[in-house]
Amino acid sequence: MLVEFGHANLLDKARQQPDKVRMVLDKVRTDGLMPTLEAVKSKLDQPLPMGYCNVGVVDAVGVGVDDFQVGDRVASNGRHAEYVLVPRNLCARIPDSVTDEDAVFTVMGAIALQGMRLAAPTLGESVVVIGLGLIGLLTVQLLKAQGCRVLGIDFHADKLDLARRFGAEVCNPQAGEDPVAVARAFSRGRGVDAVLVTASTDSSEPMHQAAQMSRQRGRIVLVGVAGLALSRADFYTKELSFQVSCSYGPGRYDPLYEEQGQDYPLGFVRWTEQRNFEAVLDMLAAGAIDVAPLITSRHDLEKAADAYELLRLGNPLGIVLQYVSGDAVMPSRRLRVSDDRVSGRAKGEPRLAVLGAGNYGMRVLIPAFKAADAQLVSVVSGAGVSAVLAARKHGISEARTDTAECLTDLESDTVVIVTRHDAHARQVCTALDAGKHVFVEKPLALTLDELDAIEASYATARTRDGGKPMLMVGFNRRFAPQIEKIKTLLDGVSEPKVFVMTVNAGEIPADHWTQDFMIGGGRLIGEACHFIDLFRHLAGAPISRAEVMAVGRVPGVAVRDDKVSILLAFEDGSMGTVHYLANGHKSFPKERLEVFAAGRILQLDNFRRLRGYGWPGFRRMNLMRQNKGNSECVAAFMGALRDGGAAPIAFDELMEVSRLSVQLANQVRD
Repeated sequence: MLVEFGHANLLDKARQQPDKVRMVLDKVRTDGLMPTLEAVKSKLDQPLPMGYCNVGVVDAVGVGVDDFQVGDRVASNGRHAEYVLVPRNLCARIPDSVTDEDAVFTVMGAIALQGMRLAAPTLGESVVVIGLGLIGLLTVQLLKAQGCRVLGIDFHADKLDLARRFGAEVCNPQAGEDPVAVARAFSRGRGVDAVLVTASTDSSEPMHQAAQMSRQRGRIVLVGVAGLALSRADFYTKELSFQVSCSYGPGRYDPLYEEQGQDYPLGFVRWTEQRNFEAVLDMLAAGAIDVAPLITSRHDLEKAADAYELLRLGNPLGIVLQYVSGDAVMPSRRLRVSDDRVSGRAKGEPRLAVLGAGNYGMRVLIPAFKAADAQLVSVVSGAGVSAVLAARKHGISEARTDTAECLTDLESDTVVIVTRHDAHARQVCTALDAGKHVFVEKPLALTLDELDAIEASYATARTRDGGKPMLMVGFNRRFAPQIEKIKTLLDGVSEPKVFVMTVNAGEIPADHWTQDFMIGGGRLIGEACHFIDLFRHLAGAPISRAEVMAVGRVPGVAVRDDKVSILLAFEDGSMGTVHYLANGHKSFPKERLEVFAAGRILQLDNFRRLRGYGWPGFRRMNLMRQNKGNSECVAAFMGALRDGGAAPIAFDELMEVSRLSVQLANQVRD
């Protein structure tokens, strides 16, 4: 599916993802055409590492991992790569009697096993498998091992031959056989007990046939992909059960299980993803599953592209990628990227390393630094692939995977931090301790203790290095051209101002990493801090008081800190209210600022249209495209580095805004 999608043109990709098309159209209406096109192009340019079935030897284990040891041979749900970083619950130790080549089918076997578990077949039952691809043929073998009578249905004679070899009876619709009639005869006229659909098709015919061949209260499980234009009559008269199987088993798509290693109690969830992996390996060790006939071809890693092309153009079963035999050599954690655009830089210029090569870094920050003529010497990402892409695309001399080394080496004197939020404070402190300038994307930190640590590191570094280094947070909105115009107009007003910011933030799923307080900090810390800083800048006075109110704790509202109103009071008598709301409609402008002062009003819509009401000599300032000040923010930072001047945002203001953001988020959670 992924290979075919990657080869598709833009029109075909749009047809395959109508929901994404609607999102793009909504973004065009609110943000404009060009920013939307840039965002879409950047998203489509991002590489997607392939694969999720591998076998290897444990090279190292993380802190607290005691169920695996260095040297263990394991099967895992990881990418196709020489070295794979995978969570503990997505690994299983391989029995000594199982070969590497057999064990690499573990994850695929777990997909088949989970579908079978949902069908719950018992000894002697008659079960039909529709679609005899790799998963279908594994399903046939598992059902036979369970003591079931199995009928396999497919259009390809070679796959039917394999199913027959594994002990199944077969039906070939391509040869004119009627699947429903064959299944009824197979079930001795009673109807089959269960049907597992392991085909991949847009047609709803397999589901219709599955219902017709089932007995009263039979079970149908969809493991593959099929059209779901279900007939009520098919299911109603027989009271059929229908279920879709989710991949490898319980734990799938649960970040606590998959990413953080929190297992489910065995007494309550007997078969998890990992325990299904173990069960498949046990079946391989016992000889109950034979995967050797399922291997269509083998390819050396250097010819992996040929293997993926075979997926697209051929009709393969299992394709095995083979890595270098013998003692493996740890791949270099650096890759020099040859590009003439990085040559000829002036000596003495700041040398920047970018930590993180995600969508925002690739689409916004790195281009902004390039526009400011920054000397980018390296880009770092844990996966490596995104770092290489960023380096090649933006003319950065080196791609790296070792963040810790990059923070302390002598090759760069400035780091740009665009990593996940929970890493910001630690990386900021390490860079400051190494005497490096820091530009960190918001938020600066997630907790008050982290902010205390940053403050201590900053004070020590400034004392030790004679007023250096500089710390900057990417509060870009205060640098937007229209905000600068508003600031200029307000500087001529001596009486208090009133600010009202309405942020139509849009919903992010509750299980997204940004909503995790430990990883992303939640949206109040991660995003609403922008607007606290914006008000602090426009008021030009310290915040004297702050209050926050979130929607109530009611059933159905999983996240509260993305539906809040924040009230700020300033020492000059000004006040501001931020309505940060994730429960609005996408067609409404995302950000609207209104300023009331001295009998006049300023209104800024989505950083594109600024109107003045009652301002002498000013009526409007409209832009052709949205500008939230990202490039201007970076340019101000680079200018301060080159000139040795003061930081664009005073350190005290950064800490004031960051502390208040954390305190308000804590109030909502409490």
